[in-house]
Amino acid sequence: MTYTGEVKVGGAADVHELKDLMITKIAVGPMDNNAYLLRCRATDEQLLIDAANDARTLLGMIGDDGIASVVTTHQHGDHWQALAEVVSATGARTYAGRDDAEGIPVPTDVLVDDGDVIRVGQVELTARHLVGHTPGSIALVYDDPHGHPHVFTGDCLFPGGVGNTRKDPAAFARLIHDVETKIFGTLPDETWVYPGHGNDTTLGAERPHLPEWHARGW
Repeated sequence: MTYTGEVKVGGAADVHELKDLMITKIAVGPMDNNAYLLRCRATDEQLLIDAANDARTLLGMIGDDGIASVVTTHQHGDHWQALAEVVSATGARTYAGRDDAEGIPVPTDVLVDDGDVIRVGQVELTARHLVGHTPGSIALVYDDPHGHPHVFTGDCLFPGGVGNTRKDPAAFARLIHDVETKIFGTLPDETWVYPGHGNDTTLGAERPHLPEWHARGW
């Protein structure tokens, strides 16, 4: 089956099969959050991005192999409702952006800074610190050696715009700056974008609209 990234709460997960990495996307919770399970094909080690809600569903997706780590993209509560239960059940290490960790009620084992590398088996993910939606939001970039990059953007980039900055012009300016310089400025149009809610997109689909986003201020 061809991966589309179109998932709904209560529905089936969708699996993006890459040569070195399997990415399973599922939607959970009342705010339609996306959670992503990454599995290294060489080692079978797994990593979860955002234990957002519905621990039972997430643990069912994880399966008997467990997970080595959970990355929380940012401190907003809809992205960590199941974190405590998932960590208790799996013993996974927790990762979060240094400037958001205090806002997450589950202790963070590893504080993440811009440019840090997080590993799942033999696969490397590079963290990008993006300020504006929250002080310590992080995106994770997988630069696939066999194809185009993939980026997990949390709530910092969606189809149609950057994340919510609550009508704060300074926060919007900071977020669009970071997204432009650290994501659009360093990655090609083919880059696949996996957001914290809703459907996936590519940088190529969004790049022509950057001037519109600047003009509207959100």
